[in-house]
Amino acid sequence: MSFVHLQVISAYSLLQTTSRIENLVRSAKAKGYQAIALTDQNVLYGQVDFFKLCKKYAIQPILGIQLDLPGIISKDRTFPLVLLAKNFEGYKKLMALSTVRNQDVPDKELLSLLEDDSSRIIAITPGEKGEIESFLNGNDQENAKAASLAWKKIFPHGNFYLGVQLHEKMKPIIPQLKSLSQATNIPTTAMHDVRYLEPSDNFSCRVLKAIDANEKVDLQSEALDGAYYLPSCEEIERKFREAGLLELAETTQKIADEIEIDLPLHQSLLPRYPLPAGTTPQAYLRRLCEEGLRQRVTAPEAAYEKRLAYELEVIHEMGFDDYFLIVWDVMAYARKAKIMPGAGRGSAAGSLVSYVLRITHVDPIKYNLLFERFLNKERYNLPDIDLDFPDNRRDDILHYVRDKYGSDHVAQIATFGTLAAKMSLRDTARVFGLTVAEAQAWSNAIPNQLGISLAEAKQKSKELQKLISTNDVNRLLYETAEKIEGVPRHVSTHAAGVVISDNPLRDIVPLQKKNSDLYLTQYTMGNIEEIGLLKMDFLGLKNLTILNDAVQLASDAHKESINIWEIPMDDDRTLDIFRRADTNGVFQFESPGIKNVLRKLGPESIEDIAAVNALYRPGPMEQIDLFISRKKGLVEIDYLHPDLKSILEVTYGVMVYQEQVMQVASRMAGFSLGEADILRRAIGKKQKSAIDEERKHFIEGSLQQGYTEQTAEQVYDYIERFANYGFNRSHSVAYSFIAYQLAYMKAHFPEAFFAALLNSVNQHSDKMREYFIELKRRNISISYPDINTSNWKFALRQQTIQFGLGGIKGLRRDFIQEIIKERQGHGHYKDFVQFLRRIHPKWLKNENIAPLIYSGAFDSFGHSRATLLESLPGMLNSIDYSGNNVDLFSILEPKYVETEELPLLELLDLEEAALGHSLRGHPIDQFGKLYNNGAVVYVTELAYDKKMRTMGLIKDIRRIQTKKGDPMAFANMTDSTGEISVTIFPEYYIRFMKLLKANQLLVVEGKMERSKQADKTNFLVTHIWDAETYQEMMGQKKENVFIRLTAENNTPELFAKMYRILNKQTGDHPVILYNEATKQTMRLTAENWVAISPDLLEALQAIFGNGNVAVK
Repeated sequence: MSFVHLQVISAYSLLQTTSRIENLVRSAKAKGYQAIALTDQNVLYGQVDFFKLCKKYAIQPILGIQLDLPGIISKDRTFPLVLLAKNFEGYKKLMALSTVRNQDVPDKELLSLLEDDSSRIIAITPGEKGEIESFLNGNDQENAKAASLAWKKIFPHGNFYLGVQLHEKMKPIIPQLKSLSQATNIPTTAMHDVRYLEPSDNFSCRVLKAIDANEKVDLQSEALDGAYYLPSCEEIERKFREAGLLELAETTQKIADEIEIDLPLHQSLLPRYPLPAGTTPQAYLRRLCEEGLRQRVTAPEAAYEKRLAYELEVIHEMGFDDYFLIVWDVMAYARKAKIMPGAGRGSAAGSLVSYVLRITHVDPIKYNLLFERFLNKERYNLPDIDLDFPDNRRDDILHYVRDKYGSDHVAQIATFGTLAAKMSLRDTARVFGLTVAEAQAWSNAIPNQLGISLAEAKQKSKELQKLISTNDVNRLLYETAEKIEGVPRHVSTHAAGVVISDNPLRDIVPLQKKNSDLYLTQYTMGNIEEIGLLKMDFLGLKNLTILNDAVQLASDAHKESINIWEIPMDDDRTLDIFRRADTNGVFQFESPGIKNVLRKLGPESIEDIAAVNALYRPGPMEQIDLFISRKKGLVEIDYLHPDLKSILEVTYGVMVYQEQVMQVASRMAGFSLGEADILRRAIGKKQKSAIDEERKHFIEGSLQQGYTEQTAEQVYDYIERFANYGFNRSHSVAYSFIAYQLAYMKAHFPEAFFAALLNSVNQHSDKMREYFIELKRRNISISYPDINTSNWKFALRQQTIQFGLGGIKGLRRDFIQEIIKERQGHGHYKDFVQFLRRIHPKWLKNENIAPLIYSGAFDSFGHSRATLLESLPGMLNSIDYSGNNVDLFSILEPKYVETEELPLLELLDLEEAALGHSLRGHPIDQFGKLYNNGAVVYVTELAYDKKMRTMGLIKDIRRIQTKKGDPMAFANMTDSTGEISVTIFPEYYIRFMKLLKANQLLVVEGKMERSKQADKTNFLVTHIWDAETYQEMMGQKKENVFIRLTAENNTPELFAKMYRILNKQTGDHPVILYNEATKQTMRLTAENWVAISPDLLEALQAIFGNGNVAVK
């Protein structure tokens, strides 16, 4: 006899236990069990992993659930019942039950489903929380018997058991359970409610429950071991023997013997496409492809015909005809619904079939993309076509698929948010009773490293070590956080994954309803693929929304349709956007690091753009300088062997792409591209045995092709070195298309581009301020929101960007929607008073109307904002008193209280509060030339720990004395982009105190440091000028230092030397760089200007060469 635990939960009973499934199965094996059940609460999240792990550890898996069911007698309450599947048909029943349980349906529907054929399920009462047990605890024998007989009727043939547990709360009713069993002829079985693995886990589980309930945990309970742990098989048998209940323990094995379940994995569950009558998937797909090829390629060459025939053959042999038809159909709907797709994503862009079906938009033959990187008949794998759509249209695609295939056949995929290092510490600190600030201190002690564990953080962070060692409570806090780290916290929806099935999904996978009209699988993506369902990825991409909006705005403004797929791919103005790194708003090219690469490289084609996209990643980054040097001709290109030139020429001999690895293996070793893909994957997985095996295969093949062993070894070493970092060329080219299209819109239709870009970001974010600066520099006009012409979003009106009403801070969406709906239904608002009378009385509050005034939304009515603000209280009172009665209102109607406009600075503050940015202009605007020539920068462009100059208006000054009695000051200074705190220490205060006045425009020089307050910046001043004086000083004709950059001296190392010299000899003479290759000049910003001297010129000539440094 071997005891079998039939009531066991895992961490997938969310925030109830720390028991992870692998730990559970491994522990069960170590403790002598031959079988074990998993019965999580109402869900089947972990069953596939549990099944596989049991098979791995040679333990019989018993798949079950603790399901909350309506009471048989107490119908207004729910009670758990342990249900175990006897076979796969029984498990399908559990899936259906769990699916219904996790929807908003009446309890009677769940009970009805259970009553309908429960012969393949074993049911056991759960212990202290069960309905029957609650009656026995209340000494209500009659209702306990009635409930027992009712369940026996639902589960006939001996499939219903009374569970007998030895936990302290259950011991008093054991005699009653025995009597009940005899009276009803219902068998009993031993049960042990397993909630965690070891007695010491009790406290961490209490903490999880406190996190879930948002309660405090009793720290004294840490000393208490728990009873609901997984004992050894020997221990639990001994306990039931000592209790005189050994025969009940033996029943657990009898139940296990009745169970024989096998979860079918790796099934062929590919959906079928609904075809027109009289055709087959293969024939229909071929017809569509042949038609598509003629539309895509005028007079296609033989290479296209041959490639298409080959791909269709592979697709058919692998059984994927229907899959491609389903994806084609989705994309056909997108075109019909005017939903702009992406150019492609991932390896699918290497398929000509995908291209001619308009699933992707990159010609794989033109761009030398490989089909075998996508589908390889020598290595069976499901196709993976990821589809990108604008993020505001993704739901339309999901609804189309649901409507076409049926809501029972389509679902999104679950994923789990887990307690990561910082979150586990913060949550534990909260339930320990720490303040928000104290909890944040723990969180701040964790290094900002993606995916860091608490154990790693403890090794790296002295601050964390100090916190832990402070006292016993802190030690306990850390140890508890470490125990709960990684536990699932909540279920959410996978960002892209969708499954489609011919059969109802509830027969294949358990489901639940999410907060929409689509189902959510209870299995995660990995489990979905393991059981054989086909996953499709529909991704919502914000950048496609920007692109789509920009194209639409530009088309409307220019009254002609712009086809973004027909733009020239060698447009110089577009490429110049990349060469100048003018890539704010350009997909994947916005970071400072990649902009620096663009400046150094100077892309001349879409190939260069794709290469930068592929190289700018951890690993291949180390090849960037070599790539640039070879492109510029500074370093000789080495192709390893002349036969490899045609493959590596496009990347200057650097192996950038995975496809290049495959092509080299094919060219040199005679591999088929399918075999070459296997080699690529083997190296990518870093398994030494596989790498060595492929090396042998490669060298043998190369020798047969006539290459020397030395050459073969050398090339394989090169492949092995770079294949780990190689990037998918198909993906890189396809995503570079999106970047290029955005850059094209920015170059040719900047107003439309920026209107779309502004709509994509939070109105009060740093990005918004960054884009406003760029608008100003480009002289693109932006106008105030207008109550009669503005809609929700930014719009383009006669090449001016107009603020949308949705951008006004503090206003509810439904209020703005009502303003727009009322205007669309009944015409423009004639004046401010009429506006107040037309909107619903519930909105007539100062906090709703004042922000509209601050924003300038009523400026077109001809009254100053001060007048409207002064008049508003009386007007609101008048409407309130009149009850909106026309006659009474005409008597009570107040006059406008005409008032002089507010002071400029107050207007600026109110605009910034309402819009996040002032459109009125700032006093600094008159000094625009200083910004354009680099003499000053905006406050939002200040960099930390670098000497810079900025300009602004002094808002307020606080003068203090140091401990030594020396005077100094703090001030707040604003410009049109933001505000900074300025510190003037005694040494500089004495020199410049006469300039320090409120409302004074000043230019300050100094360095910005990080303030102790996270949301503040602190600028340490070393020099101050009055703005007018500074402008005059900059306007005087000064000699410039010109430095000519050639192919030989344009290197990062020489630039670093140059900046070191410039920073030692600062002055007021501009430094201008002239790039001989691009014929462009760049004026360095003012902090890099110099005092001209013979020593300076001699030092620069030593770096850049005689004849490349001049003073003019």
